[in-house]
This record gives sequence, structure tokens and C-alpha cells, in this order.
Amino acid sequence: MFLSVFDIFKVGVGPSSSHTMGPMVAAGRFLDRLRASPFHAHGLRASLHGSLAFTGVGHATDRATILGLAGLEPGSYDAERAEEVLAAIRATGRIEAPGLGPLQFDPDKDLVFDYGHALPGHANGMRIQATDAQGDVLLSEVYYSVGGGFVLTEAELAESKSDRPAAGPAVPFPFESAHQMLGMAEASGLSVAAMKRANELAFRSAPELDRGLKRIWQVMNDCIERGMATGGTLPGGLHVRRRAKGIREALLAERGLNMTAPHTINDWMSLYAMAVNEENAAGGQVVTAPTNGAAGVVPAVIRYWLDHVPGASPAKLGDFLLTAAAIGGLVKHNASISGAECGCQAEVGSAAAMGAAGLAAVLGGTPAQVENAAEIALEHHLGMTCDPVRGLVQVPCIERNGLGAIKAVSAASLALRGDGEHLVSLDVCIETMRQTGRDMNEKYKETSLGGLAVNVPNC
Repeated sequence: MFLSVFDIFKVGVGPSSSHTMGPMVAAGRFLDRLRASPFHAHGLRASLHGSLAFTGVGHATDRATILGLAGLEPGSYDAERAEEVLAAIRATGRIEAPGLGPLQFDPDKDLVFDYGHALPGHANGMRIQATDAQGDVLLSEVYYSVGGGFVLTEAELAESKSDRPAAGPAVPFPFESAHQMLGMAEASGLSVAAMKRANELAFRSAPELDRGLKRIWQVMNDCIERGMATGGTLPGGLHVRRRAKGIREALLAERGLNMTAPHTINDWMSLYAMAVNEENAAGGQVVTAPTNGAAGVVPAVIRYWLDHVPGASPAKLGDFLLTAAAIGGLVKHNASISGAECGCQAEVGSAAAMGAAGLAAVLGGTPAQVENAAEIALEHHLGMTCDPVRGLVQVPCIERNGLGAIKAVSAASLALRGDGEHLVSLDVCIETMRQTGRDMNEKYKETSLGGLAVNVPNC
């Protein structure tokens, strides 16, 4: 099993990797298929199903789908251009798809929120079609946005769930479980980061890998800085105030005071995470870690380590990110990172496990201690629901990232106090999360039909 660090950490746009980035990617894939087909299309239409329908407006799924059909991509998203493209489509009723020419598309008629039964493969389903001049379907494809910006067609999803899925690419350390990871680490004498690096180098040069890792952190840190410098109110109608700027100013004013309590360090961790997720909620550029809804945890733990831990060195950033990506890949491969599939335990829980593992690694932890750190963090997020108020990635998501970062640091610290021996393994914890998500009521899996979403006034 191999998932690249650049699959787990993707530069994208808020507010949601599964509901914004995924549909945009799916639309782009449909354009590619249409360009390769012998048909000459006259128009396009799309329908959103399951969680994509119920929380689609709050997650900007409709906008993302339209922009994807117009050729925009998450990694190079330009907000100003996006607004111009949307205005032109609404004014003309046409999409100017690159390489395809103008295609008829009325956003009010040709994009449907289907609130009936979800499509059978996954809670995040969508169907995109190309039509001829009479409105007959020339080409149709079902896509599933399975979390973290990953998108699968109906056929690809069926293959991934089959008893004999397609073999992954050959890598030096093809661990599919934490047990295998620890066994390979013991046999090779390598750290988790070193094994992950060796796997990455099977596909790219060392300079390319290091440049990519550097860019991931640069985008993460830039997002923290923007979030800490920006005030005002978040879009969406809940009138949620951006708090990171005020918290930072208060913390800076308290520096050097003898009466500052030791637990104030938790406020710094929460600050970094909330800054990222306020940017995400505003539709800014973020890095999936492993999702947008949980994008603040890993950057917050890194920033805490760099700014507040004596001896921290940016030279170890690559080891942090590679270790975290290894854990995120295990969770995705064996369970899910999708809130619509397993609740927030799959998003903030996975992110906390990744952050804990990365921190334990750069603080000198053994592979066993790294695995233990990830397990502790994930175990204490088990059962967490995904119930965003008004379908927006704001309440409880923003503060939840702050608490996830605090748990990640605590988990790493506890693991480093031991020798790696513990009763519950990471593999058992991941499987428990999968089972819990399977049994969780659909109301609590990113539909905004239960929990805080129905008990907090939506205005």
C-alpha cells in the first residue's frame, strides 16, 4: 500500500476537501473524459446526492462543481478569477470549458440537489452528464468524493472494495498496517520517516521531494499567519467572529508577565489551529491534513514545536510530515478520513493521530513510541460525530481543531514517557474507528440533520 505524502497533504481551497475540492476535481475529471470521447456535447448537468446535497450549500459544493466544469482546479485556485467565471456563467447560461468550447449550463436548472436516497457507493456522491442539443445524455459518470480531496468513479470505488483490488505501485516498504510498519522498521533499523522517504524516492528525486515538503509547510504556515492577522466575521450567515487575531494580540500582550499560567501554552496551540480553520471557513488556501475540516491540527502542532519547544529545528520538518503522512495513509487505507463516512473521528481524530506521530518522531521517539502516540490521539477521538451547524465548516469545527492539536501534543508526550508497549494497538484503534463509523447514525455524519446542527439556532 502506498499513498504519497502529496496525496495526504494537498494544497487546496476551503471550506471542505470532500465537499469543495472533491467535486471540483470530479468535474475536472469529467471534462477530461469528455475531451477524449467522440461525442460533441451541447450542454452539461450535474446532481449532488447524500451529504453533498444536505450540506452542499454550506460547503460551497455547488460553486465548486460549476468552477470545476469551467476548468478551475483546487491547487491553482484564484478567488478573483473564480468570481469572474461564476458571474459570466450566470449571465450567459454557458460554460466555456477549456478544449471543448461553450456548453449550455444554467446553474439554477442544471445543478440539482437531490435530497432523496444517497447513491449506493458512498455518502458523498455526484453524477455529471453531457447532453446533446435535444437534452439526451451522451455521457454520464458517477463520482464519489471519499474524503481528503480523493475522488473515485463508481467503477474505481467498486474495485477498491473488491476482494482483489488492483495492486499498488512497488515500493521498498509496502506496509499496510501499523503492525507491518513496526516489523519493517525493526528489520531495517529505519525510522518511520526514513521508510516513508524511501517509498517516496521510488517516484521522485530527493530534491523534488524536499521542495514539495518545503512547499507544504510554507502554505500551512502562510495560512496560520493570514488567519492570525485577519479579523471580521466569517461568511455563511452564522455571524461567527474570527477570533484568532484577538487571541494572538492578547497572548502577545501577556508575554513576560510573571502571572501567566503554564496552561496558556494550550491557547497558543489553539490559536494556530483556529487561524487555519478560520481561513478554511472563509474559502482560503489551505493544505488537507488529511482533510480541510481538520486542516488546522498538524500545522498547529508543527508551529507549537518550532516556536515553543527548545531545540526544535526546521531541518526536521520533512521527518514530521513524512511520519504524519504514513499514519494518515494507514487510517485512510484501513478505515476512512471522511466525515460523511465515519464522523469527525475520521477527520480531527485522524489529524490528531498524525500530529502526535510527527511530534513524537522529531522529539526522538522510536517507531514504537510513534505508533503509540498516534494510537493514544486517535483512541480519544473515537465516537466523535460530524454535526456542523448550518452545514458550515465553522461550529464546532474551528475550535475542535484547537482541542485536537492539544490532544496530539499530550498524546506524543505520554508516548515518549513510555517504551512503546501498550494494550491497544493503532491497528485495533483504526479498525474500531471503522466499525464505529459504520454503526453511527447517518444524522451524525456530515448531514447537519442531528447533534449541534439541530440544537443550535441557525441564525
